[in-house]
Amino acid sequence: MFSKKSDLKYCPLLKKPCIGNECMFATRLSGKDPRTGQDVDDEFCAVAALPMLLTESIKAQHQTGAAVESFRNETIKTHTQVLAATASGQLIPAKRLEG
Repeated sequence: MFSKKSDLKYCPLLKKPCIGNECMFATRLSGKDPRTGQDVDDEFCAVAALPMLLTESIKAQHQTGAAVESFRNETIKTHTQVLAATASGQLIPAKRLEG
C-alpha cells in the first residue's frame, strides 16, 4: 500500500497526509486478500487493513463453526447407534473393575 506515492492518502489518526512507512501503524501483511483472492505481500496501514482482516476473521469463524457442527452431528450419530445397540442387547455393557 505504501509502495506508490499515489497510495498515500489522508490519515484520520494523525489528521494530516499519510506518512507511509514512517508511521507506527505501518504493518507488513502477506497472504491472500479474502475479498479478491489476490496474493498480498506489502506494507499496509493497520487501520486501513482492518476491513480485509475482519473479513478473513469472519471467514475463519464460519469454517470453525461448520467443523464443530459436523463433529457434533457425527458424535450424536455414533451415540445414537451405541444406545440402540445397547437397548437391543447387541452390545453388552462393560463391567466395572473394582480394586
